[in-house]
Amino acid sequence: MRRIKILVLPVLAMVFMASCTSVRVLSDYDREANFTTYKSYAFYKTGIDKAQISDLDKKRILKAIDAELSSRGFVKSENPDILISIFTKEKEQVDIYNNYWGGFGWGWNPYYWGPGWGGNNVSTRTEGSLYIDLIDAKNKELVWQGKGVGNLGNIENIAKKEERIREFVSQILQEYPPNAVAAK
Repeated sequence: MRRIKILVLPVLAMVFMASCTSVRVLSDYDREANFTTYKSYAFYKTGIDKAQISDLDKKRILKAIDAELSSRGFVKSENPDILISIFTKEKEQVDIYNNYWGGFGWGWNPYYWGPGWGGNNVSTRTEGSLYIDLIDAKNKELVWQGKGVGNLGNIENIAKKEERIREFVSQILQEYPPNAVAAK
């Protein structure tokens, strides 16, 4: 039994650490849109101003989007083909774990209850969603939306925070354009 615990605990820790860094991505798009015509972009200030995050985090997100699109050959323009808007959602997740590790067999034994033997462990984490909207600049219609969901944690280290934001943006924009994703 002790060997199983020794083997299982590191594996569970690795799975937990991997789940903390992953970003779940979803995207949706207008099937009528011709994504090959979109070559230039600008940020849609009206939409971005409504995002309920700090101005510094907005700036970090826009910088990450700018870098990602520029690396793909898109050009920032005063007369863009698409407008980019963002919005965010945040919620607290509460996890409750029963960490009773003592005893043998089934049932409850009052002699096994006490310090170090078990009980419930409660933890909270912040799960955030970042939405990136691409809007056709001519007709002002949404043509593509990407959503990334993942744990944000309380990142106090600015470099780690910027890295996490770049990871969110990169993974979301991997889904764009949708025709390239469908061809994979």
